[in-house]
Amino acid sequence: MMETIPDSDLVRSLQAGSLEALGVLYDRHRRLVFRTALAITGDAEAAADLLHDVFLRLFRFAAHIDTHRPLEPWLYRMTTNLSYTWVKRRQRWLRPLEDVADWLASTRKDTPSYQAEMDDSWRQVQQAVSALPLSHRGVVVLYYIDDLSLQEISEILEIPVGTVKSRLHYGRQALKQSLGLLAGEILPDLQYEFT
Repeated sequence: MMETIPDSDLVRSLQAGSLEALGVLYDRHRRLVFRTALAITGDAEAAADLLHDVFLRLFRFAAHIDTHRPLEPWLYRMTTNLSYTWVKRRQRWLRPLEDVADWLASTRKDTPSYQAEMDDSWRQVQQAVSALPLSHRGVVVLYYIDDLSLQEISEILEIPVGTVKSRLHYGRQALKQSLGLLAGEILPDLQYEFT
């Protein structure tokens, strides 16, 4: 029954102390939080811990949440901030794009050479993303993995849209160059053909 209740009403119930509302919000948003934490930290165990930390903070700070605004940006912001803190503390590199890895695994051909080539390509992408500065890495993850708009990323990270664009631009440039260097060549600029 509570599964159909809007997030804002569930947050109001949570503000009144309802653990059932917290459970529904957890079930509804856990994949989003886990995926984002995993993409930033590169560690499934840390992502699971961060998932619980985010929802613990949701419960603890429910009274401060504006129920007139969507909950997802708050969850993204909390997840991103806690993930950044974890990365800074642990000095670990990102192993991003878990969803893409699953997709690649499901679309692979059965030939061993094709699988080896895809594994090598995947490692190159992981290395390139892990080499990005943390601020660029977060924007790249939110934009490409979580498919958020520039405005949404701006609100989540509490930075201007121009800063999001800049970090995304420099992140893409670094990825492009890094992937080209890993492959032993500089990647050419993309050419668009208009028809």
